Amino acid sequence: MVVLQASNIIKSFGAKTILEEASITLHAGEKAAVVGPNGAGKTTLLKIITGEMRPDTGEIFRPGGATLGCLAQEGGLSPEFTVMEEMLSVFSSLIEQEEAMREMERLMGERAVLQDLQAYERISGEYATLTESFRNSGGYEFRAGIKSVLNGLKFGEEYHQRATNTLSGGQKTRLAMARLLLSRPDVLVLDEPTNHLDMETLSWLEKYLQSYPGSILVVSHDRYFLDSLADTVYELDRGRLHRYPGNYSSFITQKAQARERNEKLYEKQKKEIARTEDFIRKNIARASTTGRAQSKRKSLEKMDIMEKPADLKGASFSFSIERPSAREVLTAKSLSVGYRDNLLSSGIDLLIERGERVALIGPNGAGKSTLLKTVAGIIQPLKGHLLMGSYVETGYYDQEQARLEGTHTVLDELWNRFPHMDEKDVRGLLGSFLFSGDAVFKTVDNLSGGEKARLALAVIMLRRANFLLMDEPTNHLDVYSREVLEEALQGYDGTILFVSHDRYFLNKLATRVIEITPRGLVGFPGNYDDFLAKRAIDSSGPLTPAISEEKEAARLSYMKDKEARRLAEKMKKKASDLESAIEETERRIRSLEEEIYLPEVNQDLDLLLKKNADLEQCREELDSLYSQWETVSSHLGEL
Repeated sequence: MVVLQASNIIKSFGAKTILEEASITLHAGEKAAVVGPNGAGKTTLLKIITGEMRPDTGEIFRPGGATLGCLAQEGGLSPEFTVMEEMLSVFSSLIEQEEAMREMERLMGERAVLQDLQAYERISGEYATLTESFRNSGGYEFRAGIKSVLNGLKFGEEYHQRATNTLSGGQKTRLAMARLLLSRPDVLVLDEPTNHLDMETLSWLEKYLQSYPGSILVVSHDRYFLDSLADTVYELDRGRLHRYPGNYSSFITQKAQARERNEKLYEKQKKEIARTEDFIRKNIARASTTGRAQSKRKSLEKMDIMEKPADLKGASFSFSIERPSAREVLTAKSLSVGYRDNLLSSGIDLLIERGERVALIGPNGAGKSTLLKTVAGIIQPLKGHLLMGSYVETGYYDQEQARLEGTHTVLDELWNRFPHMDEKDVRGLLGSFLFSGDAVFKTVDNLSGGEKARLALAVIMLRRANFLLMDEPTNHLDVYSREVLEEALQGYDGTILFVSHDRYFLNKLATRVIEITPRGLVGFPGNYDDFLAKRAIDSSGPLTPAISEEKEAARLSYMKDKEARRLAEKMKKKASDLESAIEETERRIRSLEEEIYLPEVNQDLDLLLKKNADLEQCREELDSLYSQWETVSSHLGEL
């Protein structure tokens, strides 16, 4: 069944057409992604679909009145609400039903009603109907659902009574996402939902959306996320949408195959046109062959000329080194990083050798970027030793591009740093980073996030450093530029230490993953998927430190891990027992609610009062069980 259809959408801004007869069809349960280069019009398309923007021409249909949900521009949160009140507001109709049920229970327990059989039967009948509606609408589960979603988006119980207007911008965005997920629209429209989420939250969101019962339309540059979620990919290319069944990796394969076919067809047609034009030129003047030449000319005029297949990736660059470093590139011992009033990470022991591509991962605020800045010499370590190997030359990429000079033009930014280059070479290099024509005269302050990222990459490429320090290098880059960057770094002969939330990028590039944990750095050989696999089975043995410690330290670490695993198993069993108790209590509540309006109960005042008292006691027990389950789940998440 079709739940959303955008048909022949055209949208222009001035003389520039962004969408040109773009069409999309979304079926019930389908999870579709829209991909394309920066500036292609993906967000514009979503705004038109959600009604935030009007198309020049074209129509949006939602057959059957399917509901549609998206994040409001300012989050749509009520500043006077607490976090929990904001979530409960999604279920206002259920809460009203619940209050009505409580009132009916109160009335059915009153002696005057019990003595009036007609009144009692009327109220008990209404109660039965309302209880059935409440149950079918998820009335007994919505509070647990709220806690589950809040936990998944990093709002533990300590946040539940905080006013929403005291939250940070990122927290407000996550809370608005929680509200949207709980509202469960038929069609969920998401624009870059993974931005600024740490990996644990990303993983939770993926699993939640994979089991989401409705349809999803998402714009994202997170290829790992799209591989996990999407079953259909729409590519927005030069204003038109092209549909590919399957996830992102399947789309890439299909796109490459289609491009190869189109290139062959294009070359074949080009040769055919050249042969035909040659025949016309040689035969048009001869009386004996002019008829055939004129016929071929007409056929050529009617031919549907193919466009040359566009280069998807556009940007083209590579990284090289001036000279190799020594084998040991970086050694850190007992290092503490942070700021004078804010220690972020301590006890860091790390060895990086030539040719490694080491990824730093960990929760937001763990100190990943700070460690990178410390290695780059931008900030000083608070404690410990940091030693660079011989012949090491660093190149640092800042995710905020703060080292670019805002008043410089693109051309001057590069030329001032490398004055030995002539203008032709500088322009040629900038062209490979998609700065051509008058674009080289734009000032840095007027560049988009993606343009600044490409300019910063051009600067670091020209340094020819043998040790690259890269902080979120894929931020602001579209999917095609990310692929070019991956290929360039895979072919790089130097050493890389990088921070990234882009799990697809981590899989392509990392040869070792180091996680920043409260216990220090923990190293895993391989890429991100290897890291996940090894961490999933780490209960079979202790984690591997980034540098091997003395035997006693290893023994103590093992014992500590063993105790943590023992505690985790105990907590898991406790959580399982609580879930069983919750299920049994909910079953008992449903049974009591049905028993209350049975004739044999209605006619026995003492029995009815007892049933009402039992029901109230069960509800109190259920609240207590949920509270215990919440506490245990929170502790489990910290282990």
